[in-house]
Order: sequence, then structure tokens, then C-alpha cells
Amino acid sequence: MAYLKSYYGKPDISPFALFHHFKHFGYSFEYIGKKVKESGAFLVGISSLFTAYSDMPAKTARTVKRFHPECKIVLGGHHPTFMPEKVMECEAVDFVIRGEGEVSMPMLAEIVKDGDSLKPDSVPGIVFRKCDGTLHISEPAFMDNPDIYPLPATDIVKHSFYKRNKRGSSVVVASRGCPMKCSYCALGSSVYRYTRRSVDSVISEIGNAVNQYDTGFIDFEDENLSLDREWFLKLLFEIKRQFGGLGLELRAMNGLFPPTLDEQIIKMMKQAGFRTLNLSLGSTSEEQLKRFNRPDPRKALENIFFLAQKYGLEAVCYIIAGAPGQKPEDSVSDILYLARKKAIAGVSVFYPAPGSADFELSERSGILPPHFSLMRSSALPISHTTTRVESVTILRLGRILNFMKSLLDNGLPIPDPLPYIYRCSIEISDRRETGIQLLQWFLHDGKIRGVTPDGIVYEHNISTELTHKFIKGVRNRKLSHEVHE
Repeated sequence: MAYLKSYYGKPDISPFALFHHFKHFGYSFEYIGKKVKESGAFLVGISSLFTAYSDMPAKTARTVKRFHPECKIVLGGHHPTFMPEKVMECEAVDFVIRGEGEVSMPMLAEIVKDGDSLKPDSVPGIVFRKCDGTLHISEPAFMDNPDIYPLPATDIVKHSFYKRNKRGSSVVVASRGCPMKCSYCALGSSVYRYTRRSVDSVISEIGNAVNQYDTGFIDFEDENLSLDREWFLKLLFEIKRQFGGLGLELRAMNGLFPPTLDEQIIKMMKQAGFRTLNLSLGSTSEEQLKRFNRPDPRKALENIFFLAQKYGLEAVCYIIAGAPGQKPEDSVSDILYLARKKAIAGVSVFYPAPGSADFELSERSGILPPHFSLMRSSALPISHTTTRVESVTILRLGRILNFMKSLLDNGLPIPDPLPYIYRCSIEISDRRETGIQLLQWFLHDGKIRGVTPDGIVYEHNISTELTHKFIKGVRNRKLSHEVHE
């Protein structure tokens, strides 16, 4: 990742900051190994959800095997589902389960516990090494009826780690997969099926969270929560009926598809506990939307922005930048489109997800990153028709736009441009005032500057061609605010 020093090499405490350090969250590998050894488990399951972080589950597996060599280790999740051969290159991994682990994990546990009395190839979705060293790779496993499976075992979660505003928080998955075929997403592939739990099942899970752990915040991690209108309305009605008055805050952080929302739904979302609408735009470019294989959502968005204001909901609207074939100028136009809307701009840099059409396109075009660890947005993974310096510029422009909106929201004007006068350091006692000063310089010369913790001002590596297009655009268009950064 050494090339990223050009973009994130210095710390930045300004409102326009992006990334600088990596942090490890959770227990250390050594602690995990010791806890597994103490448990005496004969089978250890490790989730490997994202290809960019696949080295972490592999390291976990090696650590567990070192502390507890008698156990068998199985990996599951998106990465092993699509790349089982790569996962099995790790000598510590005994099995992979492809697809939905609820189907296969109990069966595998019985086989491992019974020794050689049964063959592992009877387990749906299983991958293992055969006697000759080759791999047995099964098709992914699926749940035909999600409601027949137990609710998540939240009693074994350490809830003190997941507090929000001094109350519990929970993640709920009410449906899996998505019938849409967006080019950047793997969940529309033939490997996954779109299945939905019953409203009663979801309500039972929410009830457990609220009654047992004083949960006040719930994030629905569905890929397309509002796709089935009648089902979604029924879910919202039951949440309001059974948990109304308890101060629940609901979110759908994966994003809602705008054409699935209307006034009745948005009104019910507000009554059920939604305070923010996370909306997926993708792009305003018709050409790019065709590449993404997505319908144009702007007509629906216009109505949603109006309804969000009517019912007192904030809106966050996400665009994608840096995808194969995508023009950087179009991404700036996307940001300028959101400049006129009462919405926070969410800029997501494209990353290649195995199993998606765009991953296959990137592979055919020879533009995939050389390492799995680089397949993340923060690593600016693809340098194609949008270069890395253009991608990072678009990211920072999103930060600048949201800062400008926050000024208007707090009754402050957008400052007039001022020429930058070189100075070794500036006073940084007030982050907003620091941002205003940097914004004045930016509006004058198009250069995006950062500030180190000791007040040293420096220039970020960006495309001034794109920043000047942005500055010209915001001068010619009235910014819409009443949002919070």
C-alpha cells in the first residue's frame, strides 16, 4: 500500500480529512487463540466476509491452529463462497462452506464430531481437500425457508461493546440477496438467491433485542429492504404497534432503492423510528447507469427529497466513483447534483467485488489490484478512466460539499474566496474555523489543503482540473442545506 502515501501520507485534522492510519478493532489474535484453546471446541467457524480483509481470517485460522491443533477450522462468507481455492491455500483451513452456513454448519459439526463415520461431501456447499490433494468443491448452499432456522444467538454477544447513546444496538437482516443485477454488486449473481423472512420472524428478533438488551438502535443490513412494498409496510406497522414509544431509531445503512419508496412508506418509516433515509443514486449519468445496469432513480429521488423534508427526515445519498469506464467529470456532476438537494453527499469509491460483473470486467481488462488487500475503497483500487488522484479528489469534494452545507445549516454563510498567504502554521483551536479558512483558500485557487495536529498547513495530492469544475459548479448553482454533516 506504499502508493497510498501520496494521498494519505500526512495526518489531517481538518473537516476535509480522509484516512491516515490503520487500526485493529477487536481482540488480539493471541487472545482469540487462547480462548479457543480454553473452549476445547472440536470445530471452529471463522467468517470471511470481505475479500479485502481475507488475510485476517487466514491469520486467525493459523493462530487458532497453533493454540489448538486438534480442532478443525471452517471458513464461510462472501470471500470463501466465490474464491474457495484461494482460501484453501491456507494450510490451517480444513473446510470452506459456500453460501448460507445455517444450512451446512450443523451437518458439518455432526460429521467432525463422529470422525470418519460419514463423508463430508454430503454437506451442502462444502469444500475440502481430497486424499490426492485436489479439492472437492460443492455448489453453494441455500435456505429454502429462512423461518425454520433459529433466530441469531445474540445471547453470546458481548453487548457492552455495541452501545449507542448508552443503549444497546443491533443488526437485523430481514432478507438476503437481491433480484437486481447491478454490475458492481455480487449479490445479484446466480450464486445468491433473494429470500425474505416473515414479518413475524423479524419482529421476534427485534423484540428479543429490545426486551433483553434495551436496544435503542437497529440497523437493517438488507441489500434491498424496501423492495417488497406490502411486506415492508407490514413490517413498519408492526414495529410501530409493538415498539412505538420506546424511542427506537432505525436505519438501513446499505441504502434504499429510491423507486421503491413513496409517501405512504416514508410516513410509516418516520412513525416506526427512521430518522435518516440512506438512498442509493449510483450516478446521474445515463451512460454510467447503463454500465451499472441500473434504472435512473432521479425522478423518484426528487419526490423523496421533498417527502423527507415534509416528514422531518434527513437524507444521505450515495454515488459511486472510479468504476471501470466511469468518467471523473461525471462524478463531479453527480456531486453538483447533490449540491442542489437537501441531502448529505455520500461518495463511495468503486472496489471490485468477486462475483460481480464489474469484477469480471476488471479481471478481463487487466486492471485488478495485484493483492486482495487492495480491493477496498480506501485503497483507491482501480486506476482506469478515473485515475487514483481523480478518485481521491472526488472523495474530498464530497467532504467539502458537506462542510459547506453544514455551514448553511448552522446559519453561517459560505465564505468569500481568499488567496492563500503562506504561513508555517495556523491556530487550530476550533475545527470549524479551521475548515472555513481552508475553504476560503480552496474557493480561490482550487487546492485542497490539510492541517497536521501541530497546525502545519500542507497541500493534498488532487486534480485541480476537477476542483475547478466543482468550484465553477457551486458558484453557478444554489446550494441546498438544512442537513447535518
